[in-house]
Amino acid sequence: MPELAFSISACTRKPRTGEVDGINYYFITPEEFTKRIEQNEFAEYEMVYTNKYYGTLKSELSRIWNNQKIPLVDIDVHGAQRLKKYYTSNALTLFIQAPDIQALEERLRNRESETEESITERLNKANEELSYANQFDHIIINDRLEIACENAERLIKSFLND
Repeated sequence: MPELAFSISACTRKPRTGEVDGINYYFITPEEFTKRIEQNEFAEYEMVYTNKYYGTLKSELSRIWNNQKIPLVDIDVHGAQRLKKYYTSNALTLFIQAPDIQALEERLRNRESETEESITERLNKANEELSYANQFDHIIINDRLEIACENAERLIKSFLND
């Protein structure tokens, strides 16, 4: 879908092996993140995990719009709610859900980049986020990646053509 461009989120966590600043995320310090919050530079932000902020910079959205593209944003439930509230019918929210918590845990373990503590934290977060699923425009169960992608593409194309 060439009309879409992926929005690069800012975060305060350390890069994982192979991740590149400005491509996977904008990796910034907690101090810089806080400064940017104070300067109202985020369209949305959240402390997603303990002492780990994630957010969407307004400048990132502007970069995409200036290139005549539509931003595609991968964010947590609270950020999605904030963007939906601000952009209302000009935003489409899709809740991507693992088939169940056990499948999510298996995926996290297979990454081999998570500690036991981070796995527990992520699973707890996922359980909390499930309670927000019905507040999204659509829910996509990511049981089989190909089917989940087809469903997302169909929903996005329908939204863009309305």
